[in-house]
Amino acid sequence: MYFDSTFFLLIPPLILALYAQSRVKGSYRKYSQVFASSRVSGARAAHELLQAAGAGHVRIEKQPGELTDHYDPRKRVLRLSQGVHDSASIAALGIAAHEAGHALQHHTHYKPMNLRSLVYPVASLGSSLAFPLFFVGFIFSKEGPSILMDIGILLFTGAVLFSLITLPVEFNASKRALVLLQERRFLTAAEMTGARKVLGAAALTYVASTGMAAMQLLRMFLLRQSRH
Repeated sequence: MYFDSTFFLLIPPLILALYAQSRVKGSYRKYSQVFASSRVSGARAAHELLQAAGAGHVRIEKQPGELTDHYDPRKRVLRLSQGVHDSASIAALGIAAHEAGHALQHHTHYKPMNLRSLVYPVASLGSSLAFPLFFVGFIFSKEGPSILMDIGILLFTGAVLFSLITLPVEFNASKRALVLLQERRFLTAAEMTGARKVLGAAALTYVASTGMAAMQLLRMFLLRQSRH
């Protein structure tokens, strides 16, 4: 990565990202040791929430790793890590309900999620090609911005757009999760505090990621201007 004065733009979002990761690990570690009085496992909670909403066709699978939980809209599969799938902890229920929230977004055709799916191919391409193209163009352009720099900026703009669209999708999934956990009485009012902390910490990672992407894009624009 080319280093110059614009690199300092990345320091604030980097600090936020490190803080967010620390909060996620800390809250997960704490509330994965605190078990819900309902004694309902993450997998069972997700299954019941999906069934109740008419989305029982979504498969629930266990997968290895920690905090690897996600919903795959292409295959309509909700994948839960072992620590969430089998556990009846407050953290497990919060995460399982959050991922079930994504499945319900898909089931109800939640517009931001549909938009994110449309933008994903461009964002995926932009994330992998934007920087190589931009910096090759930057290094070899001596008289004004090159076409490679502009292509790199355009591709990375798609990645930033994807990151921005992800925010309401994630916030909405957490909101749905908290409402459903309380409505189905999987967690008591006191236990809901822990679930909010776990999901709030996870949401902060997406805010940090979006901030980093935005600063990277600003940096690319500034470097392009420096070639005038």
